[in-house]
Amino acid sequence: MSNTSMPTGKIGNLTIGRLIIGGNQFSGWSHSRDLKYLRDLFKAYSTPERIMQTLELAEENGINTILSGEADYLNRYWKERGGKMQWIAQVHPSASDMTSNIKRAIDLGAAAAYVQGGIGDSFVKGGRGDLLGEAVDFIRSNGIPAGIGGHSIQVPMAVEKAGIKPDFYMKTLHHGNYWSATPPQQRVEFNVDSNSGEDHDNIWSITPEKDIEFMRTVATPWIAFKVLAAGAIHPSSGFQYAFEGGADFVCVGMFDFQIRENAIIARNTVASCQNRPRPWRA
Repeated sequence: MSNTSMPTGKIGNLTIGRLIIGGNQFSGWSHSRDLKYLRDLFKAYSTPERIMQTLELAEENGINTILSGEADYLNRYWKERGGKMQWIAQVHPSASDMTSNIKRAIDLGAAAAYVQGGIGDSFVKGGRGDLLGEAVDFIRSNGIPAGIGGHSIQVPMAVEKAGIKPDFYMKTLHHGNYWSATPPQQRVEFNVDSNSGEDHDNIWSITPEKDIEFMRTVATPWIAFKVLAAGAIHPSSGFQYAFEGGADFVCVGMFDFQIRENAIIARNTVASCQNRPRPWRA
């Protein structure tokens, strides 16, 4: 495969391009707001062959890492196409079983793993931040970097206060300058991605200024996700906001026709953000 260079950072022993491709679009998961057909459209478009082609195109444009909860197509890609795409696994431990889902991801070839953001939210909201420490310890005991995800800034705040030391954070970051964003006075902590209805599936970073301020004090690498507010923000705006705000990497779901443009925007944006307030932590 040919390769166009992408700025990189390190998490543990992994060298990761600053633009990471997400995997939701391949599984049919979408934040469809009130468009009920969107998940079916995603699944119809993302045929097995299309997924293989998309991963190849991503590597050709310097994207060397995918973040996903699934790996079936990755194993095929590695074996049939000789792909080198690294997999950061989204894992779903529970209070009753902290290890099975994590172990499955590791056995399937995960290069790193992190506790999914909704689970991170629920553990912290329920006063069980200690479970995040257990998950980090178990992931790391298997020889790969361990991360913690969250939509609420309360997650990294609680983790830092407890002295838990993940290898990276997955934390949402996007501005609210789009017409469907929930008005500030209606935003509710821990409501993001909860499927409770109040947020109308249209906002994932309810306190972005607070996020940026707190994460500036954190030395752990930060992968920002939902940086485009699930398609409501153009990449040129979303990437700039995330990188200038302190993110070390951005994770973005992309179809094949979006990859080349997004890679160009990411490279140019990183080059313009060398004197940002939060130093690069990866």
